[in-house]
Amino acid sequence: MANQIQPIFILPEGTQRSVGRDAQRTNIMAAKMVAETIRTTLGPKGMDKMIVDSMGDITITNDGVTILEEMQIEHPSAKMIVEVAKTQEDEVGDGTTTAVVIAGELLKNAEELLDKGVHPAILARGFRLASIKANEILENISEPISEKDDKMLKQIAMTAMTGKGAETGKEKLSEITVKAVKEVMNKENNVININKDNIKLEKKSGGRVDETELINGIVLDKERAHASMPKSVRNAKILLIDSALEIKDTTTSAKIKIKAPSQMQTFLEQEEKMLKSMAEKIAKSGANVVFCQKGIDDVVQHFLAKNGIYAARRVAESDMKALTRATGASIVGNLDSLSEKDLGKSGLVEEVKINDDNMTFVRECKNPKSVTILIKGSTEHVVDEIKRALEDAIGDVSAALKEGKVVAGAGSTETELAKQLRKFAESLSGREQLAVANFAEAIEVIPRTLAENAGLDPIDVLTELRAAHDKKQKWAGIDVFTGKVIDAWQKGIIEPLKIKTQAISSASEVAIMILRIDDVVAGSKKEMPMPQGMGMGGMPPMM
Repeated sequence: MANQIQPIFILPEGTQRSVGRDAQRTNIMAAKMVAETIRTTLGPKGMDKMIVDSMGDITITNDGVTILEEMQIEHPSAKMIVEVAKTQEDEVGDGTTTAVVIAGELLKNAEELLDKGVHPAILARGFRLASIKANEILENISEPISEKDDKMLKQIAMTAMTGKGAETGKEKLSEITVKAVKEVMNKENNVININKDNIKLEKKSGGRVDETELINGIVLDKERAHASMPKSVRNAKILLIDSALEIKDTTTSAKIKIKAPSQMQTFLEQEEKMLKSMAEKIAKSGANVVFCQKGIDDVVQHFLAKNGIYAARRVAESDMKALTRATGASIVGNLDSLSEKDLGKSGLVEEVKINDDNMTFVRECKNPKSVTILIKGSTEHVVDEIKRALEDAIGDVSAALKEGKVVAGAGSTETELAKQLRKFAESLSGREQLAVANFAEAIEVIPRTLAENAGLDPIDVLTELRAAHDKKQKWAGIDVFTGKVIDAWQKGIIEPLKIKTQAISSASEVAIMILRIDDVVAGSKKEMPMPQGMGMGGMPPMM
């Protein structure tokens, strides 16, 4: 008994640990479940998901990243898959579902090889080789595009919106998207820069989708500060101010002693005089429109209205920055230093009633570096989904212009890529060949899923696609509406190259990372100790 070895506890009590194949299996399972969840949303015939959060708010969408964010996923490996979707969203703005589905399929195929005794390190090396080769193939098969190819850019936008809530008005919405992106585009030394944040998406439920409009300027969800102010101002000279047009309260506790009624009157007159001088300084500068980030006193509102000046208050900081870019105005902090140079210009500033709300439109900016798309739709849920569709379209058009390269959709690119990767696998020796062949098969999950979601037989579809690609029809894809193989390029189903390269890079990297994990140590959540003498809910114990 004396020679018995006592157990040694290294990890704290409550810690959970899974090792080796169990750890891999668990991680792969979690990642596959995430991929399976959003797989049915892929393509024009993809279904929507309804997500109800803890507050009871409903989200109806088939946008991959929105679904994953709203689902509040907890499993660490599943979170890594969510990161893939977020990266895809940040880098391109579209293709999140594609990236996640490919990642899930890579892990599914890897699991089969692991069961056959292939080492994870060999799989990781094979996947890396395949990913590098895939990006090389994509570069070679891609087609060029320039900012002058309006027709092709519209087709890219329409492809991005197909299968989403914007389907009914996608012709007009694609036109608006291309115009908006071109307005905020900068070209220096043949390098195109596009800041998507300069395209403001303003939602308004009520109305039809095809009533959505592009404003060469800014739309503010604000109304006139005073009813006597003009409803519209032509040839607007715009002042942006980030300080309050009111008398500031003193920070110290000061008291004013008034002994006679006349003193009270003098005090009020002085206060009014100070407020009147604010309005006079604005009028003197030549400004006829004022946007204030903070409050505007009633007296100042009155004098501004008397001078025929349009004013809106409590404008958001982001809107102030957008107004700066659109009108060329400088944000002023002090009226004493105000000059005409600080003012911005626009052709028209007007208050427009949309449904029951008044909004301020800043239109006809000469060279707007910031534009607004006013989205309309029958209900709030419809408007939200159109906004997400437009975000995808803006991302796609921007990515196509920045990269200058595009590929066809409808599963054609993935089928061609899988075909060339199989040839590459044959040139390899050793077990990496198996990994590259599996990678090629995983890429075909996209045309297979498109067929499944359309209610078609995926085996028949893949067989037909492979046969077409063997005949050197590199843009042969699947028409999910007819079930026939088509030339996706001629049909105008076009996507930016960046979607594909980013999706494959992100998916392969996360798959490699998950495969290399052979030990998962999960610590227990420590409960906070309750202070002595305190009962439930932080209350003292009952007597």
